Amino acid sequence: MTTTEERPTASGSGNGAAPSGGNGLLGTPLDIVEDAELLNGTATFIADVRLPGTAHMAILGSEHAHARIHGIDTAAAEAMPGVLAVATAADFQDVMPLPCIWVPGGVESHFPPHPYGLPGARPVLSGDVVRHVGDPIAVVVAETAKQAAAAVRALVVDYEPLPVVLRADHALEDGAPRLHEAVPDNLNAHWTCGDRERTDAAVADAEVVVELDLVNQRTINSPMEPRGAVGHYDADTGEYTLYASTQGPHNHRFLLAALVLGIPFNTLRVVAPTVGGSFGTKGYLYPDMALVLLMSKRLGRPVQWVDTRTGLMNSTVQGRDHRQHAVLAGTRDGTITAVRCTSYANLGAYPSTIGPGVATALMGRSITGMYAIPAAFCEVYAAFTNTVPLGAQRGSGRAEAAFLMERLVDRFAREIGMDPAEVRRRNLVPADAFPYDNGLGWTYDSGNYPENVDKALALAGYDTMDARRAEAARRGKRLGVGLATYVAVCGVGPSTRMSQEGMLGGTWESANIRVHPTGEVTVTVGSASTGQSHRTVFAQVAADQLGIDPAAVQVLEADTLKAPYGQGTYGSRSYSMAGPAIALTAQKIKDKMRRVAAAMLQVSEDKVVHRGGKVYVPGDEDNGKTFADLAMALWYGWNLPPGIEPGLDETTHFDPPDFNYPFGTHVAVVEVDELTGETEVVSYTAVDDAGNIGNPTIVRGQIEGSIVHGLGQALAEAAEYAEDGRLITRDLRTYALPRASDAPFFALDRTVTPTPHNPLGAKGAGEIATVPPAAAVTNAVVDALSDLGVTHIDMPLTPEKVWRAMRPETGAEQ
Repeated sequence: MTTTEERPTASGSGNGAAPSGGNGLLGTPLDIVEDAELLNGTATFIADVRLPGTAHMAILGSEHAHARIHGIDTAAAEAMPGVLAVATAADFQDVMPLPCIWVPGGVESHFPPHPYGLPGARPVLSGDVVRHVGDPIAVVVAETAKQAAAAVRALVVDYEPLPVVLRADHALEDGAPRLHEAVPDNLNAHWTCGDRERTDAAVADAEVVVELDLVNQRTINSPMEPRGAVGHYDADTGEYTLYASTQGPHNHRFLLAALVLGIPFNTLRVVAPTVGGSFGTKGYLYPDMALVLLMSKRLGRPVQWVDTRTGLMNSTVQGRDHRQHAVLAGTRDGTITAVRCTSYANLGAYPSTIGPGVATALMGRSITGMYAIPAAFCEVYAAFTNTVPLGAQRGSGRAEAAFLMERLVDRFAREIGMDPAEVRRRNLVPADAFPYDNGLGWTYDSGNYPENVDKALALAGYDTMDARRAEAARRGKRLGVGLATYVAVCGVGPSTRMSQEGMLGGTWESANIRVHPTGEVTVTVGSASTGQSHRTVFAQVAADQLGIDPAAVQVLEADTLKAPYGQGTYGSRSYSMAGPAIALTAQKIKDKMRRVAAAMLQVSEDKVVHRGGKVYVPGDEDNGKTFADLAMALWYGWNLPPGIEPGLDETTHFDPPDFNYPFGTHVAVVEVDELTGETEVVSYTAVDDAGNIGNPTIVRGQIEGSIVHGLGQALAEAAEYAEDGRLITRDLRTYALPRASDAPFFALDRTVTPTPHNPLGAKGAGEIATVPPAAAVTNAVVDALSDLGVTHIDMPLTPEKVWRAMRPETGAEQ
C-alpha cells in the first residue's frame, strides 16, 4: 500500500477559526504518544485487568434462533470442579431489561417504559423464549475461565424450537413467526422523511426514471479486541466498579445504574481501559455488563468475562442489512429531479441501545448526498428477525445512503448516455448555497462540493482511463472506474436536535482543565478513545490554546470517577465535540490569567495580551508573566484581584447549535480478471473534507483504515445465516476480512471548509471514508462489465458472483 502526500486546500464558508491565542500546533503532525505502549505490549486491555480474588464468568448462549425454554438443568454444572455459582433468568427477576435510548421520532416504542420514559425490551438473561442464536440464557462463575467454560457446556436446556424468520421483508409478511408479543407483525417502526406527494409527482412527470433493487448486506463488526467486562462490588461501601471495553463510560454508568440495576448513580464507577477498536460495537449496553456486577455482589469477589471471537460474532451488534427499492428521476440533460427509497431494515432480535435510530434517521435523511434534488422521500420499515441485534458499524446509515444514491446516479448516467462524472457535476449543491437544507432533515453547514469533485478526478487521472482500459485488456483484465461522493452527518452533539430525532438523552460533551502550581496541565474529558489517539490530539488542542508544550499536558478520560460527565465516542464526534470543549475551557483559563497578570503588572486588563504561553503588555514582553508564574501565583492566592478565586481549574460543557457535515469524493479503479472474475482494486483516490483537523497523521490513518473497511464490505464481507438461524460465518475462518495485501495504492488529499458550528471549525473524520468505498467499487466493477449488459451486482462482489455476471447463461442477476 502506498499513499501520496496530502496537500490540503483551504476554501469555502464558515468562520471556523479557533479561539484566539493558538500557537500553530493544530494541523501539525505531531508524534502519536499512544503508539509506544501499544507497540511494546504494555497497554492494559480488558483481559489484562487483574483484581485480587477474581473469578471468571462464562455465558451460555442459545443454540436455537427461536425456541421456547421449558427448563434448564444446572445440577451437573454446579457439581463441576471450581464452579462457584450458576444463574438463570429466574435469579434476576428484579433486574430491569436493557433500555433502548433511540426510538425514532413519532414511532411507538411498543415495549413497557423504564423510568425516564425509556423502553426496555431485552432481559439480561432470556427465560421463556430465545430469539437468536447466542441469546444469553445462563451464566456460570468459576475459579478459572477454563472451568467456567467447561461447566457452561454441562448445562442442559429443554428447548422447544419455534419457526424462524431472517429477513426484514419476510418478517412483515402475513403468517411470519412473531418475535415479541408486544410488537404486532414484527414491525418496530414505519418511519418516513421528505415529501412523498411532491416526490411521487416528480417521478410521474420525469423524462427518465431508473429503478434499482439493492441489498446492503449484513456485516459483522470485527475489532481487534472482542468485548469484555470485570465487575467488582465492595460490600463495605456498597459501591460497584465496572471495567468494560466501552465507548461511553458515562452513558453506560447512567443506563446501568438508573435503568437496569436500580442503584444510586453515585455508587457505580465505570472504567474503560485500553480499547482495541470498536467501529460502533462498544457503544452499546450488553447483558454481560450487568451480569458481572450482579454475580460479583452475589459472590463477594470480582468477576471477569472476556468474549471469544465466535462469541463476538453471535452476540455483538451487527451492521448494515437493508433491502431497498430505489427510484431516481431526471431529465435527458442530466438534471436529477427526484429520488425515492423504500427500505426494509433488519433490527435483529431486539432493539439495541440505538439500533432503531441508526436504521432510520441516519440512513433516510442522508440519501440525497451532495446533490441538490428538488424532491426526495424515504420510508423505512424496521422489523425484528431471529438474527443478532442491529447496531452501528463505522459510517452507519450514511454508508447505506451513499451506496443507494451513488448506484442510482451511475444507473441514470448510463441510461441517458452521459459520463457519470458530468452527471454528478451538474447536480452538486452550489458552493454559494450554504447553509443548505437537503429537504430530508439535514441542513448542511459548509462546503465546496464542485472543487472537491474536480480535485478528486484530477488526482485520479480520470481523463486517462481510456488508455488504461486498453492496456489492461491486453493483459486479460477488464478495467473499470467508479465514482462515489458523500455527505456524512457527524459530530453528534446538538442535544435538542437529537431529542427531536427520538434520542432519549443528552449528546453534549465536556472538558476540564486543571493547571498545577508548577505549570503542568491536566485535561480531563468525557470522551473515551477506542484507538483514535485522543491523548495526542487533545493535548495538542490544550497546548495550542494555552501556548505551552504538549509534553506538559496530561490527558485523562474513560474513568467516570476522574473525568467530567460526557457522552462518549461515536458518530465521529470526539475532535469536533471534546476538542471545542477543551478550547473553550482553555479560553476561561487564559481570561483568568490575564486578569491576574494585569493586576501584577499594575495595568488594566485591556492592556495585556496572552500569547505563546505568556501574558504581557505589547512592547514590553520582557516584563511579562509566564504561564508558570501565573500558575504559582494562583496556587498561593496572594493579593489576587477582587472576585478572583485561587487556583486554575475550569470546566466547559459544549453543546453545538447543529451537526457538522464532512464530505468527499472517492474514485476506485478496478481490474476484473476475464477468466476468474477476481476483482483487484488497483488504485483508490480519496479527497475528503473534515474542516480544520487537529493532527494530520491521525486523520490520515483513520482515512486509510476507513477505506479498507469499506472495501471489505464491497468485496468480501457478509454475515451468512443458515435457514434455521445459525450463523454460518461464525469465526475468521468463515468470515472474510480484508487483509493488508488487499489494500490498493491510495492517493489521498483534502479540501478544507471549516464548520461554523464549533470554535475549532472541525468536522468529523474518524469514519467518514468508510461511507463511499462500497459504492465506488461496485460502480467500478459494473463499469468494467457494462459492455456485457451488466447493470448491477449485489455485494459482496466475490469472484464467483462476478464470474457468473460475465456469463449470463449461468443465471446470474443482470
